[in-house]
Amino acid sequence: MLNLRRGNSTEGSNPSLSAFFICGGIVFVEPGEKVRVRFAPSPTGYLHVGGARTAIFNWLFAKKYGGNFLLRIEDTDAARSGEDMVAAILDGMSWLGLDWDDDVVFQSKRLEVYDEFVNQLIDCGRAYKCYCTKDEIEANRQLAKSENRDYRYNHDRRCNHLTQSEIQTYDKAEMPYAVRLLLPEGKTKFVDAVYGEITVEHSQLDDFIIRRSDGYPTYHLAVVVDDHEMQISHILRGDDHLSNTPKHIQIYHALGWDLPKYCHLPLILGKDKQRLSKRHGATAIGEYEKAGYLSVAMLNFLTLLGWSSGDDRELFSRDELVDTFSEKGIQKKSAVFDEKKLEWMNGQYLNALEQSEFYQLVTAQLLNTNAIDELFISKDSAYLRRMSELIQPRIKRLSEIGEMTGYFFKDPESYDQKALNKHWKAADQITRFEQIQQRLGTIALFSIEEIEAVIRGYAEELQVGAGKILQPLRLAVTGIAATPGMFEIMELLGKDTVLRRLQAAISYLKKNPVSSSTINAA
Repeated sequence: MLNLRRGNSTEGSNPSLSAFFICGGIVFVEPGEKVRVRFAPSPTGYLHVGGARTAIFNWLFAKKYGGNFLLRIEDTDAARSGEDMVAAILDGMSWLGLDWDDDVVFQSKRLEVYDEFVNQLIDCGRAYKCYCTKDEIEANRQLAKSENRDYRYNHDRRCNHLTQSEIQTYDKAEMPYAVRLLLPEGKTKFVDAVYGEITVEHSQLDDFIIRRSDGYPTYHLAVVVDDHEMQISHILRGDDHLSNTPKHIQIYHALGWDLPKYCHLPLILGKDKQRLSKRHGATAIGEYEKAGYLSVAMLNFLTLLGWSSGDDRELFSRDELVDTFSEKGIQKKSAVFDEKKLEWMNGQYLNALEQSEFYQLVTAQLLNTNAIDELFISKDSAYLRRMSELIQPRIKRLSEIGEMTGYFFKDPESYDQKALNKHWKAADQITRFEQIQQRLGTIALFSIEEIEAVIRGYAEELQVGAGKILQPLRLAVTGIAATPGMFEIMELLGKDTVLRRLQAAISYLKKNPVSSSTINAA
């Protein structure tokens, strides 16, 4: 692991980094500076939350400073890259509302460009061909291990000392070779917007490979060439790339190019404080879309992972995030992905929607699950709108709609067993249901007010709290233990449906009495 020495002093730093400093502080964006940032995923997997968070920070940064946000697909690993994954990345970006400028850049279409710069580095003596095989390098590594020392290729730089005649002989024999960057002695210093000044001794590095023996560029070479040619001014990426930055800076120096400015973002952790991975649950953005999260809620939630507006505010509109975002709010501490927090936030956004917009989401979800059809919508839109009003304050995810609304469309086929054992254990429960059924049947106008008067009046007669009547009634009418207000539900379902369901509950209890042994067994 690299020893990244961190400090605040600028003494002895590379002159090309001087724009980072004003009065000892980091200035990440100079007045009038043209901002161009990029998101550069590798399509060896779907767009996960860590990558999406990086894309969001870059997008917000570009929007904040009136700059450009570019998209590059780093697909030089042909064996692991897939078109379906590229499509999923683009779909995830679009779902989050992260629009990009210019055409998408694909590294696989730029191999000749990388070759050009590799050859340029060889010609100017800043890179050299390495004909060593993997077996030879592994043997040297094992030898170093047996001698209790670190192995680095630049300890002997065997292939850098080959004569021109030897190189010509190897090339004539078509021996495969990689290309290594020749590192100078000394150290690399750079400044990061989050971590400050960082120093890396070159003795810790190696003459790293910039083109593999299969002819493909390594990540280090391709990313530098692309960032230069795309005129990227600022690089915001995960801090797992912090140790790559000295290598990239050396390629910039070798090619005589100006450096971009760096900002490395904290990692996202699971609740166990380990790096977020599939073992923590869904991490691909597409899974959260399927699970019923709103894109604006996901955008808001991911923005707050590793960034703070400086106060306790948690809910922002898209425009408010753009206005408020600043690199100064990016934190060093790794952020914890809390799905319960995301669910809460999503519920806040759902509850804040205009009722007409929420209604559209509800009907779309019910159509997708075949709970209703277009004919139902055209005939019973008033029923659906009222149902939507009732569930909106309670819903956390759109995928809950089916579970939360099933009883609005069909009678319960079963009853929640835990709730049954708790709420139907009264010895006279059947009698209570029969008396409620009889009294509700006498209501001429089946309204909330009339229903409530009957239920509360009956509770007073029994000298029990209204909840002792409502909870058993809720289970009988809906089959579940948690719902919106029962008076509102009963009014919407109508008298015939409520009485029919009460009769079904009575019949169930006569066949399946809730005894103390049943309760204990549960």
